[in-house]
Amino acid sequence: MEPSRARGRTATVTDTAWHLDERFDAPNGTVRWTRLGEGAPVVLLHGTPFSSYVWRHVARALAPHHTVYAWDMPGYGTSAKSDGQDVSLAAQQRAFTALLDHWGLERPRVVAHDFGGAVALRTALLDGVAYDRLALIDAVSVRPWGSDFFRLVNAQADVFAALPPHLHEALVRAYIATAAHHEPRAEVLDALTRPWLGADGQPAFYRQIAQADERYTAEVEDAYADLDLPVLVVWGREDTWLPIERGERLAAAIPGARLHPLTGAGHLVQEDAPAELTAALLDFLA
Repeated sequence: MEPSRARGRTATVTDTAWHLDERFDAPNGTVRWTRLGEGAPVVLLHGTPFSSYVWRHVARALAPHHTVYAWDMPGYGTSAKSDGQDVSLAAQQRAFTALLDHWGLERPRVVAHDFGGAVALRTALLDGVAYDRLALIDAVSVRPWGSDFFRLVNAQADVFAALPPHLHEALVRAYIATAAHHEPRAEVLDALTRPWLGADGQPAFYRQIAQADERYTAEVEDAYADLDLPVLVVWGREDTWLPIERGERLAAAIPGARLHPLTGAGHLVQEDAPAELTAALLDFLA
């Protein structure tokens, strides 16, 4: 599919609605995706435990200048969730490479948050996919990574998966709220929590944490020095999940990378500082 065919497409973008109207069968499950806007292609990657919903405002702001591609990784958001599903970073890397091929994109601009950063880095370094430029937002990239809660669940995923649904919902809701420096509005927190509820969502939440493994970044950390493209590292100064020291180390490891700290923002910078993040991205992507 040629990038030019994406022009003129729109997506529903509000605080309470974010609709992905296209499907693609990736190796580890069906992907839901959308595109909007017109111009040079920009691909947005979300992190965990999030979905492309976190990009709704930034996507709309970029669309007048770019064709914006957004997708939910298999096991996340509105994409397929299934028992035994491989949702590891390696599996998401394979899904991303296949999706880029499906879109027919060559040298896209890539913007990646949280463990989407690890997916983007692995795709470039292990699959040899070329980007025009890469923006990494509070990215899972250098060890150690994962909050204290994330590590606890990773070690006891089966125990947590057996929680009664009402306790599970309260736990997920409280956990997601800690990603932001300023607690998200109730309707936003509802939207971020909803994919992890119900018969498919609850096991999927613990499945993705159980499969998290630092070996997936260990495999590529030494190769960051080989990256030869413009790289912007954006980090919330108040990030308690991945402290800004990780961003400093990442920027130092990539030749020519620029660190752009955001004051008053935590890990979920798209909610804490959407205007500041969008301004930084528009300048970098131009």
